[in-house]
Amino acid sequence: MIRPPKSELLRTEHPGFGLTGRALIAAMRRVYETVEAIDQTLLVRGGFRLPDLIELANFSSMLGNLLAQGIVDESGGAFQRAGPHKYQDLRGTGPSAVNIEIKMALEDNRPKGHLPKAGHYLACRYVLCSDSGEFTRGRETRGRIPRFWDLRVGELDGSDFTVSNTEGDSGKTAVVKPSGMKKLGLVYFDPELIPRASVDRYIRDYCE
Repeated sequence: MIRPPKSELLRTEHPGFGLTGRALIAAMRRVYETVEAIDQTLLVRGGFRLPDLIELANFSSMLGNLLAQGIVDESGGAFQRAGPHKYQDLRGTGPSAVNIEIKMALEDNRPKGHLPKAGHYLACRYVLCSDSGEFTRGRETRGRIPRFWDLRVGELDGSDFTVSNTEGDSGKTAVVKPSGMKKLGLVYFDPELIPRASVDRYIRDYCE
């Protein structure tokens, strides 16, 4: 049995920008429940789970959309969805809420977009656990069940991105720099799911 997100793994109850720890925990739980409900149908029909059928980049986008809707549902009216392909994903409608862009990344990757855009961000990283709920580092041992391990909230500007526009590539890519990741305050962290060999080194690199 894979454990659900726990409130004690929160670094702060009030990340800022209109978000609350309670809403984030509840939104993550909604993501897990929705993905599992879809997977149960797929398992009956052919033994598949979503990551078996969807490219991981698209799967990450799906998780981001589900998390955005979960935050809307759990925020008590503080946020609304902006709509497909609109910047930013969440529109703040509450007194202290601001517009927030949600960026997803697998394992230890840093979130990226097409262009560097200044604004408020919720950066979310996840891993893929086995069907029995265990997480083992390494691509060869990736499972099929997503679990968040690192959520960060903060404000970025254009200088916090590394821009690539390699000829023949699929297009421009803007990846958040390591220094940009440190600017985003860590609000949720599960050390049992960290895709790095050293938890202490991760804390030193990204949290201090």
